[in-house]
Amino acid sequence: MSEVSVVEGGAEDGAPVPDSDENRRQILYWRLLARLFDPEEQASLESASVAVVEDIGLPVALLDPAASVDSVVQRHPDLAAEFDGLMTPEPDADGERNRAAEVRRAALVSKVLLNVFSTGNGTVTAEQLARWQSDAGWLERALGCRPGDLRGGRGGAGRARAGGVSPTGTGVGTPAPDLSRLIPEIGPELGSIEAGLVQRMHLREVLADPALASRLTPSMSLIEQLLRDKNNLSGVALANAKALIRRYVDEVTEVLRTQVEKASVGELDRSVPPKRVFRNLDLDRTIWKNLTNWDPEEERLYVDRLYYRHTSRKTTPQRLIVVVDQSGSMVDSMVNCTILASIFAGLPKVDVHLIAYDTQALDLTPWAHDPFETLLRTQLGGGTDGTVAMALAQPKIAEPRNTVVVWISDFYEWRTDELFESMAAIHRSGARFIPVGSVTSSGRGSVNPWFREKFKDLGTPVISGHIKKLVHELKTFLT
Repeated sequence: MSEVSVVEGGAEDGAPVPDSDENRRQILYWRLLARLFDPEEQASLESASVAVVEDIGLPVALLDPAASVDSVVQRHPDLAAEFDGLMTPEPDADGERNRAAEVRRAALVSKVLLNVFSTGNGTVTAEQLARWQSDAGWLERALGCRPGDLRGGRGGAGRARAGGVSPTGTGVGTPAPDLSRLIPEIGPELGSIEAGLVQRMHLREVLADPALASRLTPSMSLIEQLLRDKNNLSGVALANAKALIRRYVDEVTEVLRTQVEKASVGELDRSVPPKRVFRNLDLDRTIWKNLTNWDPEEERLYVDRLYYRHTSRKTTPQRLIVVVDQSGSMVDSMVNCTILASIFAGLPKVDVHLIAYDTQALDLTPWAHDPFETLLRTQLGGGTDGTVAMALAQPKIAEPRNTVVVWISDFYEWRTDELFESMAAIHRSGARFIPVGSVTSSGRGSVNPWFREKFKDLGTPVISGHIKKLVHELKTFLT
């Protein structure tokens, strides 16, 4: 570490206070790095950091790894607003004021990063998991996103604000990294940390205790573990597991429904007279068509004809066949697409079929309208053989021009040539074939390069990234 000059005084315990804002900022970040790589305290860095935090008027609790961000904010409510967008701030035109603000920002950034990325070892309790999830939510807020966005927990899109000042830059006013690229990289790492915490829990014991189970916050990592272990649960533990799955499904459904609800099916059918009801009244057209009846003396508009909007649509039933790889690597896609299929199943004139597969295939169409029941019938894990799913999917294509097949998988298959040829046959038949490699909020996903190139040559490139891409494709087909 570079030499840091200090001046005496300024802290209650007599610890020296760094003599410049840049030195103060360096000390806070050096302490952060030291604690991330070694949980043991470095006495000199700790005392200097305490002196800095007290001198700038922030609570010392910010330096306590055992204190959650929630607890700090509860005691100091004014700090809540400072965490929002903390890591995407607007540059300040006043250089002196900006340097002082960077020191304050360094203390807050250090707090949220240390709480999220330093998770220790050993068994994790339900309370510790809930605390970490809350702290991760504060990090997402600091990055300009909604809590849960980056971890893929709710299927929403991040609202990161580009530009600003980097909290880890080498100097004041250093441009922030391109958050459009940075945030998708952070999301999978947060999901990985959360998954590790869930794996360190004695989940069955937690679920068997209603008080402990109530502290759990549903997340993709937790749902994955519950789905994997559901056959080993019974009684109270199973009931609590189902309640958590139901709660998560409802939350994700609410987010995805807002993306789908504007999807329209078919064009207006003007051969059908509009219904003469108030909700269909075209007020603007009625006024325009009756302007010749305006009486300037009485200042009244006499209406001798009302005009109504057409609402009937020419619709042809669309068949949507969703095939989902339920092997272990595709859990998040299984959850998201099961929910998405149920939402489209609720649209008029959309005939949804749902198939899940690993080395065996399961037709889940009877439960496609209820994602909760569908997920309870899945069996995650095992190998991958898409040909067994294709055997169920192909007979469902009765009218190719009116059918879309969405195939969600990483395409690491056993019978590659045979499966691809059957997929190409679907495409050549006139049906719409949409291969999907990843439908997570983070966009992380691995796709077999052989299949990726084959699909590209076929003219049906693999969709990967945010689930919004798939929603857009399906809405385009149904409109």
